[in-house]
Amino acid sequence: MSQTLPLLSILTFTPLIGALVLLFVNKNSHGVLRTVAMAVSVLTFVMSLPLITGYNSPGSDIGGFQFLENIPWIAAGPFQMNYHIGLDGISLWLVILATFIMPIAILSTYTAVQEKVKEYMICLLLLEVGMIGTFVSLDLFLFYIYWEVMLIPMYFIIGIWGGKNKIYAAVKFFIYTMVGSLLMLVALIVLYFKAGAGDFNILRFYELQLDPVTQTWMFLAFALAFAIKVPMFPLHTWLPDAHTEAPTAGSVILAAVLLKMGTYGYVRFAMPLFPEATATFTPLIATLSVIGIVYASLVAMVQQDVKKLVAYSSVAHLGFVMLGIFALNTNGVTGGMLQMLNHGVSTGALFLIVGFIYERRHTRQISDFGGLAKQMPVFATMFMIVTFSSIGLPGTNGFVGEFLVLLGAFESSLRWYAIIATSGVILSAVYML
Repeated sequence: MSQTLPLLSILTFTPLIGALVLLFVNKNSHGVLRTVAMAVSVLTFVMSLPLITGYNSPGSDIGGFQFLENIPWIAAGPFQMNYHIGLDGISLWLVILATFIMPIAILSTYTAVQEKVKEYMICLLLLEVGMIGTFVSLDLFLFYIYWEVMLIPMYFIIGIWGGKNKIYAAVKFFIYTMVGSLLMLVALIVLYFKAGAGDFNILRFYELQLDPVTQTWMFLAFALAFAIKVPMFPLHTWLPDAHTEAPTAGSVILAAVLLKMGTYGYVRFAMPLFPEATATFTPLIATLSVIGIVYASLVAMVQQDVKKLVAYSSVAHLGFVMLGIFALNTNGVTGGMLQMLNHGVSTGALFLIVGFIYERRHTRQISDFGGLAKQMPVFATMFMIVTFSSIGLPGTNGFVGEFLVLLGAFESSLRWYAIIATSGVILSAVYML
């Protein structure tokens, strides 16, 4: 398949064009607004499918970055920023996940959101621009821009259309993320001058030979920004509030895609840029991951609000992802990447189902979910299937990822961490069932 067509640019900016179109639609035409947003998101998903068939096509850089676009963009004093984007096997499926989830998230708003529908749809489409752009950026400054672009619409989605404590949750989400972003900004500027390459090309940064001290400080800055986004223990406290107060679409996107920005950041930037620091901090990251798995599972067991339960389960599941990634071997990293996708699908589906049930029964209390199978048999069946997937029951998508993560950890120096993390699998069955 020819890669001369700027498919990634078309994919990234189609939602932006859709958002601009919505600006000219009457704010009271809710049906038109929803239809346009849905059509744009479905079109974006359909256009992302050729990435699967075109990746590793004859003549391409097999296993490397493909669908490359590199255009000079901004020259400001000593800084040169390029519009440099591309795709590899890591980012491919995350882009597909982002484009797949968005139409589902928009569908969930049809009855749930009746106020400021125009602004809501625009925020969702702008969020999709940021998600896709983050996963395809090969210029570190461009990555940072898209990273920040995602923050603004999600802040408004929580702060305007959220629950009764929406302002608190939105501000907490904003402050946590912004602190990490500022540290990352300082680090990437230092990295730019250390490289002396004249641009922010991540492929060129990979070739840098940084001294151990510089690697340590740079890794800490990037790692903290990504740890907040994952989120890792003990930087996870913004997530339960954000999930609980966010509308259904916000929770679905946050769980399915936005949290993956943190784990993706480790794999794409922090680990390959600073390999010596990665090895040094692996025990610390593994320790925090295991604590997060056990702690979040125990807290989830005592939750009465099902959205909070699922939020804490996300902290535990992403602890498995981090443990796999920092096993630093094929099985661990493969398991971590699979678990990212599995968590995106299963947890996104859980929030979607919980949102639909809340619209019908106007409660999120677990004690009020009794008799659900009689009144809503289809949703009850879907809930059961997705729950089994979230637990990691053999035969479901969740099992493969967790198994490979634990296998990778056992094969590495993290054997004892894996033994402790295994308790998280048992605890997940306790709080989910």
